[in-house]
Amino acid sequence: MAIKKIAVLTSGGDAPGMNAAIRAVTRAALFKGVEVVGVYRGYVGLMSGDFVPMTMRSVSDIIQRGGTILYSARSHEFHTEEGMQKAIAQCRAHGIEGVVVLGGDGSFRGAQDLTRRGLPCVGLPCTIDNDISCCEHTIGYDTALNTAMEMIDKLRDTSMSHDRCSVVEVMGREAGYLALNVAVAVGAISVLVPEIQHDFQRDVIDRIRAAALTGKKHFIVLVAEGVGGVLEMAPQIEKATGFETRATILGHVQRGGSPSVYDRVLASRMGHYAVELLLAGQSNRVVTVQNDRLMDFDIEEALRMKKPFDEHLFRVAQELSM
Repeated sequence: MAIKKIAVLTSGGDAPGMNAAIRAVTRAALFKGVEVVGVYRGYVGLMSGDFVPMTMRSVSDIIQRGGTILYSARSHEFHTEEGMQKAIAQCRAHGIEGVVVLGGDGSFRGAQDLTRRGLPCVGLPCTIDNDISCCEHTIGYDTALNTAMEMIDKLRDTSMSHDRCSVVEVMGREAGYLALNVAVAVGAISVLVPEIQHDFQRDVIDRIRAAALTGKKHFIVLVAEGVGGVLEMAPQIEKATGFETRATILGHVQRGGSPSVYDRVLASRMGHYAVELLLAGQSNRVVTVQNDRLMDFDIEEALRMKKPFDEHLFRVAQELSM
């Protein structure tokens, strides 16, 4: 039986491009004659029935906006059997026959739980961490890269003016993809990521000292969130090298801002694809992109996958940064 009504929700941390994906899901479904409702505050709203009808006009002028117009939240209750049954009951009461879930791995586990209980779901990878193993580029990652790069470029100006070292923490949870790529883009003297074991003396202090011998007088050290400790590192670097050192944690500003062209287009493609999957009777799927080609994986398979870390790019960062 053909699906007549679907829902779209955003869950977990927000990411630039979520609104572009909401727009794509809404308009793709409406174009095919399927009703769409938006769910406020993720799985919390799914349990409480906090729904809003989505129209062509309700998603006008949101493609350029950061954050999510549907808001987001995390819910411990949803992960209980009682919580999931509340969500399913609300969907049945409102005639919702499928859900597109925008979020990360935790959100996809919720989508998998709903699918197992009879409510078809498709996930779209939206996270600046780029830590969805089956996906080369998640929605929001490109924008976060550019945001971090632009802010560190500004920090470099003041570091250069004062012959200073800046130790900068970027987001990414337990993944170092954001830190590594930004480090290459800004020419950081050192980058510390969870995936590569580091020796602070060798990989930070000695590198700064060696570069200083060639005449370099200002430095950027990039630290992934999963490594942390920048507030403690700064005084250690200053004491060991003699360079005035400041620590900066970029924080949640990296999750905001207008999405890049890449993220807008990726979100639009993925949102459209998700609707096609649901209408074709597919569920428990995650939409991904590999070699610029859209694909989909079973959620369970996707969650088991391990994403390889680009050790070659790490070597590039080390060899070019002196």
